[in-house]
Amino acid sequence: MIDIKAWIEEFTYKVGQTFPNRVWFIGLQGSYGRDEATDTSDIDVVVILDKLRIDDLKVYRDMLDTLSNRELICGFISGKDELLNWETSELFQFYYDTTPVKGTLDCLLEKIDKKAVKRAIKIGACNIYHACVHNFVHEKSEDILRSLYKSAVFVLQAVCFYETGKYIKSKTELQNAINPPSAVLTTALNLKNGAEVKFEEMSALLINWAKACVGGYNE
Repeated sequence: MIDIKAWIEEFTYKVGQTFPNRVWFIGLQGSYGRDEATDTSDIDVVVILDKLRIDDLKVYRDMLDTLSNRELICGFISGKDELLNWETSELFQFYYDTTPVKGTLDCLLEKIDKKAVKRAIKIGACNIYHACVHNFVHEKSEDILRSLYKSAVFVLQAVCFYETGKYIKSKTELQNAINPPSAVLTTALNLKNGAEVKFEEMSALLINWAKACVGGYNE
């Protein structure tokens, strides 16, 4: 396992050296941000600069190439203004799934009202429904189905937050919080733990669940 604390300290230092006096925020997302990382987990980092130009992307890319575990590094880099004007339904997940390392994203909270959370559920469910139907008919890919179940967890987090006001990062804790238990979340956890894909059965479950979400969270 990567010593993520040591790694993120080096990352933060190098970002600061690369963009002196320009770093507005640094954060950690994904499995490492949720304390659910495994040996193969990506290191999902967020960097927000005062402004972002194409030359900054080139410099940032070169800086990343100097870090250990380069093949695992992914994430999001943006200018501050772009983030502040982002689609509010996406800001919901972005805010709550990001662990701050430097700076704060609290200014986003005023943009994340209940309407934005409902929109996050609706858009997420629509995308999953579309992709799952397409995959069932055309691609027939087990990998795509696995990724769609992963996406469904984020929608379930939004559903839980909408209904209870609580954002739960951990999949296991989310499973315990949802009553009655969610078959989609149980399947997502099983797939994460290496369960065999039962393509038609799991596709039907996900499509029907997404269909219910699409119809159940209208304005």
